[in-house]
Amino acid sequence: MSVKNSIIFGPINSRRFGMSLGIDLSPTTKQCNFDCLYCELAPSATVSAQSETIQVQEIIEELQKHLDEKIDVITLTANGEPTLYPYLNELIEEINSIKNETETLILTNSASLVNPDIFNALLKLDQVKLSLDAVSSHIFKKIDRPHESIDINAVVQKVIEFSQIYKGKLFIEILFVHGLNDTKEEVAKLNDVLLEINASRIDLGTIDRPPAYPVMGVSYKELHELSMLFNASLPIHIASRIHAEANNAFYSDADILNTLDKRPLTKEDVALLFDDDTQKRLEQLIQKNQVSLKKLQNLEFYIPSENLKRKRKK
Repeated sequence: MSVKNSIIFGPINSRRFGMSLGIDLSPTTKQCNFDCLYCELAPSATVSAQSETIQVQEIIEELQKHLDEKIDVITLTANGEPTLYPYLNELIEEINSIKNETETLILTNSASLVNPDIFNALLKLDQVKLSLDAVSSHIFKKIDRPHESIDINAVVQKVIEFSQIYKGKLFIEILFVHGLNDTKEEVAKLNDVLLEINASRIDLGTIDRPPAYPVMGVSYKELHELSMLFNASLPIHIASRIHAEANNAFYSDADILNTLDKRPLTKEDVALLFDDDTQKRLEQLIQKNQVSLKKLQNLEFYIPSENLKRKRKK
């Protein structure tokens, strides 16, 4: 089954979220409260509300044609920001009534959480992915180019509040832009905020599609170095490998364990970071039960076995 029309698209096999059937809540035009430098869509003026909308019943009728047991998640997205859809709460409730075991997911830039109606509507979803590229106001404005009504400090507080009461799987995504939010100072500020957020996983990414504006991403090596600046208790995952350059470095057994203690790695990370000899010794550490694989949502990470019982300190 492969669907591509004005509302429903996919299914797409997402490494992070599984088999995803998408719902585009702004299929005819870009409608967004951000005009991000890195957006793959053409630049456009920001808006605070949708001017072109589709009816809930039309979406549900299309969804019912393509929903089956092979779909892991129904993903609410848009050419722009899906939370600007004016009937979002009604739509979520209608989807929940027909989805059976399939989970629901929204990909949002977080800004609409300051609206109590949107905040409460998102609580009804199984999975929520919130973007948080920067917490310093001047850097946030440079990268995300938000609508003038948006205050990043208010957004951050609502993200924290949402994470503390939300019962589903919460993902935070940070997209790094070279020369803007990739400084030690901004990462330190992000780290302080993330320690207050109860997230299932924090995805670090960078530009991997042609951007709307002339900006650059960072390399996989730089992403890994940035990941090491975050507190080791945070569930960090490096999501972007488009610009990956193999490091293939030698790590001693102690180096392996120390690295995995600070930042659990996936098999893909290991292939990029470790040379062949180090990868063989990693396998030996697994056989000795010093290293284990831990599943975190749809991904598997290598971690020191003694960390399996470790709980994050709040």
